[in-house]
Amino acid sequence: MSAEITYLEAIREGLLEELRRDESVYCIGQDIRTYGGAFRVTAGCLDEFGRPRILDTPLSETAIVGACVGSALMGMRPVAEMQFADFVTNGFNMLVNFAAKVHYRWGPAVPMVVRLPSGGGTRGGPFHATNPEAWFARVPGLKVVCPATVRDAKGLIKAAVRDDNPVLYFEHKYLYRRLKDALGDDEVLTPIGEARVAREGRDVSLITYGSMVYYGQQAADELAAEEGIETEIVDLRTLVPLDQDAVLESVRKTSRVVVAHEDTKTGGFGGEISARIAELAFEHLDAPIRRVASRDTPVPHAPQLEDAFMPSVADLKRAILETAAY
Repeated sequence: MSAEITYLEAIREGLLEELRRDESVYCIGQDIRTYGGAFRVTAGCLDEFGRPRILDTPLSETAIVGACVGSALMGMRPVAEMQFADFVTNGFNMLVNFAAKVHYRWGPAVPMVVRLPSGGGTRGGPFHATNPEAWFARVPGLKVVCPATVRDAKGLIKAAVRDDNPVLYFEHKYLYRRLKDALGDDEVLTPIGEARVAREGRDVSLITYGSMVYYGQQAADELAAEEGIETEIVDLRTLVPLDQDAVLESVRKTSRVVVAHEDTKTGGFGGEISARIAELAFEHLDAPIRRVASRDTPVPHAPQLEDAFMPSVADLKRAILETAAY
């Protein structure tokens, strides 16, 4: 039986397998070569693949993303690391006005991945703990994935590397060393654009992704034991392309919906999910759609304030209870 690995180690395994499989794949970022990146995801990669394929860069996210676009157009498959997802703002123009649009403008594939360590719970404060996935989910030409399990951390990084489109890969820092799983010896490859039912239920649908799948499991298990409420959890895994059919199937099954994410509520991707449910499955709803999200402020640095800022297990339980009782 294979040994358990962490969420972080699963990302590294996926990268190593793709580097071995395809010589056009290379990694690029700040301090990823000798140090192994801010979170040590690429630790050891230099020893096996050497300098041509594990590239350190200056402190310029614009240059990193620009190098990825250029090399992708020349037939390479770059995997860039942002030290923190927050810093991708410095490469925003290259991503949304160039990487996302080149194929639509004159036809070439742009096979590149940008890894984005995101999320709170690690006392990172306002510059190291955001969840900016909604900024990019509205940009045609970009794919957005948010793995919530060890298996999908590996399966989605491999799928992202093989995709011929720019893929933003949001990896949650809080999950790095908290989640463990044994994946076995078979190849793990998660299709981009397919949600999964993480927990079967009959009473309320919890539509979510990323860290909220982790918290949602705890909330659902506690509510089942305490109140007899069975919550179905749909883990989106991919925001773009969105598996709308999986969402609507669960809504039709339970007729009650809670949408949750760690991003702030205003402008968060939960608003898009809620709108689609209201538009396409309104006649199946027996209660208003409720959203659980972070407060509309920058991420606080003080631990007690960060805990109050982020959605908690208690917040999820409360929303599910209110929806079930409506």
